[in-house]
Parts: sequence; C-alpha cells; structure tokens
Amino acid sequence: MKPLISPLLGLSILIASSLTTAASTEIEFDISGRIGAELRLFNQNGRYEGQNYKANVSMFVEPTFTWQWNNGYDAAVITPFFRVDQQDSKRSHVDLREGYWLHVADTWELKLGVAQVFWGVTEFQHLSDVINQTDFVEDIDGEDKLGQPLLKLSLVRDMGIFDVYILPGFREQTSAGSHGRFRLPIVIDNDDATYESSQKDKHVDVVLRWSHSTGPFDLGAYVFKGTNREAVLNSQLEGSELKLVPYYTQMTQVGGDLQYTSGNWLWKAEGIWRDTKEHTLRATQTGFEYTFYGIANSAIDMGMLAEYSWDSDREKSSRLFQNDLSIGVRFGMNDVQSTEVLMGLTYDLDYHSTSFGLEASRRLGNSWKLSLDARIFNANDKEDPLYTIDDDNYIGLTLERYF
Repeated sequence: MKPLISPLLGLSILIASSLTTAASTEIEFDISGRIGAELRLFNQNGRYEGQNYKANVSMFVEPTFTWQWNNGYDAAVITPFFRVDQQDSKRSHVDLREGYWLHVADTWELKLGVAQVFWGVTEFQHLSDVINQTDFVEDIDGEDKLGQPLLKLSLVRDMGIFDVYILPGFREQTSAGSHGRFRLPIVIDNDDATYESSQKDKHVDVVLRWSHSTGPFDLGAYVFKGTNREAVLNSQLEGSELKLVPYYTQMTQVGGDLQYTSGNWLWKAEGIWRDTKEHTLRATQTGFEYTFYGIANSAIDMGMLAEYSWDSDREKSSRLFQNDLSIGVRFGMNDVQSTEVLMGLTYDLDYHSTSFGLEASRRLGNSWKLSLDARIFNANDKEDPLYTIDDDNYIGLTLERYF
C-alpha cells in the first residue's frame, strides 16, 4: 500500500481545497456500494501442503462515496475494498480501488488520485489492459484490479481522444498464500520483490493512448514505458525453505485494440509488442461474437464467441494463453431480474489441456444479487502452466446486497 500514501495525501488536500472553494455552491453527496458473502466448494483437497480443505467462505464490502459540485464539472470518488477469507490470510486484504478528483471541461478532462482503467475488447484475455495491476487473490480470471495512483489528462479532438497518464508508483501483484488455492507448488513471497529499476516501486511510468470511434469501427492504440506488470518469478532458498521471489523488469509496450460491428457480428482483436532487457514479446488475441436476438420469438439473446490466443514466447512462457482456442456462449434473458449466463471453454493447442468457466447472475428483488461461477481444469502435462491448479475445480456462490 506504500505507493498510495503520497497520492492520497495530495488528493485529500486537493479535495479539501476544492470543497472549501466550492462552499458557496451546492455539493451533492451519495453513498452506494455492495456487501456480500462468497462460498467456494472444491471437489477435492488441494495438491499442495496447506490446501487440505474442500470449502472456503469469505465476506467482502465495497462502498463508494461520491461528491459532486460546480454543476457536475467537479467530482470526488472514494471506493475502498475489504475482504476477509476463511482459509487464506493473503486473500484477507484491503485495497483502495479508487480515490480520485475529476474535473471535466468541454474539450478536456483531468483526473488525479487512485483509479481503475480498463482497455480491451476481447472476452477471454485482455492484452491491452496494462495500467492496473491484477488482484489475483480475488480470482484467477484477471478481471479484478488493484487501484493505481495516476494523473490523467484527456484531450477530446475531432480525430479522437488523446490520453496522457503519469503513474507515480507501482502496485505489486497479489498472490495466494500457503493455504490459498490457485497457487504454484512454491509459495510466492511478494514482500521480497525485486526490481530492475533503482527506484523500485517508486518508478514513474508514462502512457500515451489514442482512441476513436468512427462508423462501425472502435479503435485504440497506446505506448507504455515503465514497470512490467507481469513479474518474473525467481526461486530463492531461505534457510531450508524454497520460495519464489518476483522480479519486475522495465518495459516498453506498444498495443492496440480494434472492434468492428456489422449487423449481428462483432469482430475483435487486441495485440501487443513488448520489449524488455531479457527479450521481445509479441502477442495477439483475435475473434468474433455473433448474437442471435429474440430466440424463438422470446426476449432471450444468445451470443456465440470464438477467440484465438497467440504468444511469440509461448515455449518459455508461464502465461495461460499462449497458443489457445476459446469458444463460449452468452445468454441475456432480458428479464426484470437481469439474468445473465456466460460459459466458455479454452483448449491449449500445445499441451492439449482444457479450462471450462461458467458465470451466471440474477437479481433478487431490488437490492440483492445471486451469482454462480465454476471452474473446471483438465491438465496432464507437468510443463503446462495450467497443471499447477488442476486440482482446484470448484463451484462458487456469491450473495450480494447493493445499497
């Protein structure tokens, strides 16, 4: 949490100053958020020491505090996140997902503080999503992110939106502890992380991005220079105990994303070129989604998805998506309860392993939501990165209350 302290102090001073200046105007305040409980049921004990259990319960809360003034041109948002986990002490954690001040003008926008930024158009992997660090103790799908200290300036022009990001501080990846599931055979020691940069987690990263929508095309491209969000894991012997120590390199990454809409079709593509001291990486994620609207004259929509993942460094990569084919189906019931179902299967063309995922959710009344998710893995090759979590098949239930 150290990289957050300085931006938060500056943000607090700035917000206090802005609110004082705006004391003569009307300030709107709102509290929203969610609180919930999660149950995960595994079909067998874990493969590694400390994983001798088949059930895990956790609870979480994520409130959002919002202030608006200056006729909505200024806003402050604070969203902390708290989780307490039954089995894994590393999964019991606190994070500031967002805490920023935002000023909006006619042709530009300024954001300062801690925020989350999402880029990408594909479903099974988001190669373009480079700013926020992944919160892997939340889930292994890479969708959950840690808050990132940043200064963002957006310029709105006829030829697109130009974003400049200054990132004054780095967030290390979270990972499961010795009692957590979805971990490697050797526990990762994030407390001893090392860096290529002499500034370590204080290195200031810079990102330039352009995005534009024209006709059926949604386009995006960016250049990132700074600390690689993906760590190299080096084994280290401490006494008689072997552990993995993350090493974060410096990188230059150029990436882009494209979505083309044509009737019921969505054609999608993401790609990156990454250069570090060790090697150069190229990776792509391409595919499509075709939606059948109003199946059998009902309100149900069904989308069929297919994507292919390619990684130039796949023979040495520990990434799950290096030469994989993914297919899926998405149902939108379009009912009062906002029922949704997404199923997907990924087949590794190198190791011949499979990973199946299911996500479903349904509102219960106006304030409650019930979600079901499941993961089923099948990997037999010990060289396959998926093999390390082959025994972690589970079904999860989450009950949330929104306020």
